[in-house]
Amino acid sequence: MTTALYPGSFDPMTNGHLDILVQALNVAEKVVVAIGIHPGKVPTFSFDERAELIRTSLIEALPEKGGNISVVSFSGLVVDAARAHGASVLIRGLRDGTDFDYEMQMAAMNRKMAPDIQTLFLPAGTASRPITATLVRQIAAMGGDVTDFVPAPILKALNEKHKR
Repeated sequence: MTTALYPGSFDPMTNGHLDILVQALNVAEKVVVAIGIHPGKVPTFSFDERAELIRTSLIEALPEKGGNISVVSFSGLVVDAARAHGASVLIRGLRDGTDFDYEMQMAAMNRKMAPDIQTLFLPAGTASRPITATLVRQIAAMGGDVTDFVPAPILKALNEKHKR
């Protein structure tokens, strides 16, 4: 069974994240969504909130695949998180050339540290290429409509967080 690790902050999960997660489930039997925890950052949503929102969003999008994901936290190297969860593949989404350049550097470093773990790049769908969690957070905080950028459970949580 192939297990893939999909790391990120997922604060919040966007339609772009969901697109990559769905693609990852087409190439791996199990996907571990690894939420990076950074002590110096104050996230919009707690780890528990993000984990539940990811699970709920995936179950709404692909009810038959809900049992094929798990959500964990990590704070160190992504290759260490992959090993800890039995993953032989790292999933990385690419939106554009800027992502590609950065991700190629990360993949090369990860491969040097862990040659047994492969990085798989998955292209973002056309509709989700301009979406970033940072922009979604900013738009939502300023009262903007992020309906087209996030799954329904995330939209509801953002609206509750910002009292709309």
